[in-house]
Amino acid sequence: MEYRIEHDSMGEVRVPADRYWGAQTERSHENFLIGVGIETMPAEIIHAFGILKKAAARANAALKPEKMTQKKLEAIEKACDEVISGELDDHFPLVVWQTGSGTQSNMNANEVIAHRANMLAANESKPLCHPNDDINMSQSSNDTFPTAMHISAVLQMEDSLMPAVERLIGTFSELEKANEGIVKSGRTHLQDAVPISFSQEISGWRSSLEKDLALMKLAVGPLRELALGGTAVGTGLNAPEGFDVLVAEEVSKLTGKEFRTAPNKFHALTSKDELVFAHGAVKALAADMMKIANDIRWLASGPRLGLGEITIPANEPGSSIMPGKVNPTQCEQVTMVAVQVMGNDAAVGFAASQGNFELNVFMPVMAYNFLQSVRLLAESIESFRVNCAVGIRADQEKMRGNLHNSLMLVTALNPYIGYENAAKTAHLAYENGISLKEACVQLGFLTAERFDEVFHPEEMI
Repeated sequence: MEYRIEHDSMGEVRVPADRYWGAQTERSHENFLIGVGIETMPAEIIHAFGILKKAAARANAALKPEKMTQKKLEAIEKACDEVISGELDDHFPLVVWQTGSGTQSNMNANEVIAHRANMLAANESKPLCHPNDDINMSQSSNDTFPTAMHISAVLQMEDSLMPAVERLIGTFSELEKANEGIVKSGRTHLQDAVPISFSQEISGWRSSLEKDLALMKLAVGPLRELALGGTAVGTGLNAPEGFDVLVAEEVSKLTGKEFRTAPNKFHALTSKDELVFAHGAVKALAADMMKIANDIRWLASGPRLGLGEITIPANEPGSSIMPGKVNPTQCEQVTMVAVQVMGNDAAVGFAASQGNFELNVFMPVMAYNFLQSVRLLAESIESFRVNCAVGIRADQEKMRGNLHNSLMLVTALNPYIGYENAAKTAHLAYENGISLKEACVQLGFLTAERFDEVFHPEEMI
């Protein structure tokens, strides 16, 4: 491998010749050999750095034109566009397990953008851009990393997770319409309960997702506040007046989404309550997806010895030893993802509690867990929708058989024979393996004719 020599305030460092990063990135690359190639800084954070560095360059050009010249701005903007698009992802090798402020990832962005900007301005007699003096102008790692966290969180929630939830809501709405009028047994405590229509059961799933979507939209609001402009400790040292407001406006223009400067930068640097709150909404979605997936795999259990009230698509063989076995694998992946999100929530919450004085130094692990939760849920929900939910079909014969075999239909007799007599009827029917009608007539509570007049399970919904 060929190398070039880069330097920083600590001296010279060898850097792979085909990589755009510089000395500080290389030091981190060598010093933090933890999860290399696996737990690297999320691409969403890298792309958000491209957005904020471009916005900062524009703000600096407006407020410090003598330092951020038009030539520099044009070269930096082009380099940032390549970062935003993902073209330069291979030049961001650093792992999550680094300094808790994310300083090294900020410098990774500064070095790559400066290097690439200088390449794009190759006709200049000397390097046009310096990582610290130009790309990091008016900034600190302490305000850029939390800004990248908020930008990436908003983009991923609004552009990835929420649309996936909306599509599944649409699928459940279609299933509701397709299953209107189908009556089945309800269940509580995993025991037989009074009747419910299948469309009503599906509506519960749909409504849960609609509530989760509303909660996430509410939770995104606080994430629109950006720490940029607070610099090292929240005072805004070395940032020109108005930089924070202007840079938030530029981020809004670049993303097409509303962002604003955080009114209190001391809070923005040290507290991560907005991410905790937002991840709570994501966890609520995971909890509902766990419940929905479990409902569906219970209802599809069998095919002969379980509930078997619905069928779901058979996507792949389910056993290496039992021929013909098919498992509810899409439901299983949803439940595993939900477990991961719940674990991530514990990490996010604990990390948010650990900042000291003017800075939280657990930001990379928060970003990693938050973005993993959003990405996994978005992909999990879409996979579940396409490979399972759209293919759910009711087995009406099995539903009807279970419904009419349920002892809890005796609840319909309460107004005619009373609760205690209805309970006696149910117990006698269960103990002797006879129907509710036979038990009720045998106990003398109703005649067979009167029973038929008042007992209509399909009307109990």
